Amino acid sequence: MASAEGSATILVVDDEQEVADAYALRLQMEYDDVRTAYGGQEAIDAVDEDTDLILLDRRMPEVSGDDVLETVRERGLDCRVIMVTAVTPDFDLIEMPFDDYLCKPVDKEDLFEAIEQQLQATEYDDRMSEFFSITSKISVLEVEKTDAQLQDSEEYQELKHRRDELQAEMDDAVEDFDDVTSAFQAIGRSG
Repeated sequence: MASAEGSATILVVDDEQEVADAYALRLQMEYDDVRTAYGGQEAIDAVDEDTDLILLDRRMPEVSGDDVLETVRERGLDCRVIMVTAVTPDFDLIEMPFDDYLCKPVDKEDLFEAIEQQLQATEYDDRMSEFFSITSKISVLEVEKTDAQLQDSEEYQELKHRRDELQAEMDDAVEDFDDVTSAFQAIGRSG
């Protein structure tokens, strides 16, 4: 796993080669090992124990980003996954085991900030990782859904409750949690 800025292995997955290459080019300025995969099966073949983080498009032909995510988690690979996609988020994302969700187009600063936060999250315990994942899902849903839809969603309400539980647990353990939370929530996740 990455321990210092620049030492991470990042896999960029998008079926649009120009998009994957554009992200990779940006990332190569900051990180030593940036790889690309131009489809879901290529991503499944490329991801390994050395992969620290995957930027994963969700909508791809044949093998979708959802399928890639499921395969990565089934293999038990210890890497962070940021969905970077034009797919309009819906409540189905609540059950998806990604670590962050960014809607295209993604601002360069938001992309780098999300990557850095996920790489830093590998240093925290499982509660912090779960908190970041839940916070990302809540943020995306709050942008995409109406207040009435959110109020009517039992899953969304349970997610908020779990976030509050985790925050209460971690408030006792982490002094600068509010600063970390503010920085995480400041990322623009909706395009």
